Amino acid sequence: MLERTKRKILVVDDEITVCKSIRQAILSDEYSVDMALSGEEALKKDEEKSYDLVITDLMMPGISGLDLLREIKQSRPGVIIIMVTGYPTIKTAVESVKMGAFDYLPKPFTPADLRGLVGRAFKKAVSEEKAEGEVPEPRIPAGYYYMLGHTWLNVEGENKATVGVLHDFLKTVGIITHLELPKLNEAISQGDACGKITDQDQFTHRIWSPASGRVIEINTRLLEDFTLLRRSPYSDGFLFRIETTQLEEDLKGLLQAK
Repeated sequence: MLERTKRKILVVDDEITVCKSIRQAILSDEYSVDMALSGEEALKKDEEKSYDLVITDLMMPGISGLDLLREIKQSRPGVIIIMVTGYPTIKTAVESVKMGAFDYLPKPFTPADLRGLVGRAFKKAVSEEKAEGEVPEPRIPAGYYYMLGHTWLNVEGENKATVGVLHDFLKTVGIITHLELPKLNEAISQGDACGKITDQDQFTHRIWSPASGRVIEINTRLLEDFTLLRRSPYSDGFLFRIETTQLEEDLKGLLQAK
């Protein structure tokens, strides 16, 4: 692949060792990868090169990852941004997705996790380019809450809700070869992984829970027929049902379909 056709990626972290490890994990014939050790340096480099994808740590001195997200999105709304976060900042990471980040990656993560997420990000970009002029995609049903690019939540009573995967997420993964769901009575928190999809390229894609609660029902039909996820993403292809524990607070971090 010629240099001029490579996707341009910028890795931002105030620790040089982290920058280097992320760069090493994703560097390939398809991507050129630069590094920046601060938000200030990242803004300067992005102004010069207009990167296709920015991978940034959430917590940095000076210009934070959220500040960087706001600044870049304001000038270039179409840029893809992935946030890297530690467990204590999961709520902030969820907020970053609401603000327009493509996704976030909790620490610790493996090189395979990172490569799968980068691949999914660029698949989404390609699918959006191809979608222009095509038949409209499924719509999120009115009233459903959702975590942008990941999962939806349908509140079905005072403390019960159904969780499923957005069609936007599904179109960025390949043919599904394995699906991992939570167990009955398992406690899950908003922003944590509530499932994993493995595709034919052997990429594993973690699915973030849109709300906190206790799992009270699993859609076992999915384990027998993965195609339900794509054929009926907002109905028969749901993942599971939960008894919510902090619904009012969780809804503040979600968007609602109109």
